[in-house]
Amino acid sequence: MKEYRLNRMFDPRSGRSLQIAVDHGAPGEASMLAGIEDMEAVVDVLVDAGPDVLLLTVGQADRLQRRPGRSKPVLALRVDVPNVYAAEEPPVAWDALLPDAVGQAVRLDAACVTVNLLEAPGHPELRGACVENILALVGPCARAGMPLMVEPLVLAPGPGGYGIDGDPVRLTGLVRQAVELGADVVKADPTSDPADYAAVVRAAGRPVLARGGDRVADREILERTQRLLAAGARGVVYGRNVIQHPEPARMVAALAALVHEGASAETAYGLLSA
Repeated sequence: MKEYRLNRMFDPRSGRSLQIAVDHGAPGEASMLAGIEDMEAVVDVLVDAGPDVLLLTVGQADRLQRRPGRSKPVLALRVDVPNVYAAEEPPVAWDALLPDAVGQAVRLDAACVTVNLLEAPGHPELRGACVENILALVGPCARAGMPLMVEPLVLAPGPGGYGIDGDPVRLTGLVRQAVELGADVVKADPTSDPADYAAVVRAAGRPVLARGGDRVADREILERTQRLLAAGARGVVYGRNVIQHPEPARMVAALAALVHEGASAETAYGLLSA
């Protein structure tokens, strides 16, 4: 039964998925609200731009789902919230799961639920909490035919809080754990060298979608996307590189050319800058 919902997330022609993450308000950090201060306007723009999926929280999902018509993006529902995105490292790290997460997803007509699997140096309690959350979702997801998308992230401490580690060995181990615990789809950070992403995809044996991470230059994100797709990624889940872009709809179009049409990064950049 999960396949019915999974089919809604992936384009039938390309077999890939272009997803835009708009769940950055959940951690409660004002610094993460750049570009999404007016959620109604953001969802308006993204719906018109036409990605395959929008990743939203339970408090914002209605902005998508109450819209009429059949052509809008499908919903991926974020069902947990961590406390590790502040500028300072927390003394105790946690990841809290939404009560009745799968029931909420069914009622909101979501195509999947999305949950973290985080590893942060010095905070084994964080990974433990994430594993417990995943295990709590596996049974309800199976009973409801609800796909489970797990987001394995290897975090690296920095002056402005945690960022992407990029170590393919650490990431591969975490991705494999996500699959062993029951992930149907994996949303994983890019590796420092995109060519190493092939090992991540191979270890997963499930559709792997590349996460965007921090905002970078347009040409850099497009070139990285091309390399990640070549390494076997089945699509991307990008947030800040779209929602903080001065022309989000143009960026969605450029990414769609890469993901669904097999365009080169140079061609996509031309679409973006035209």
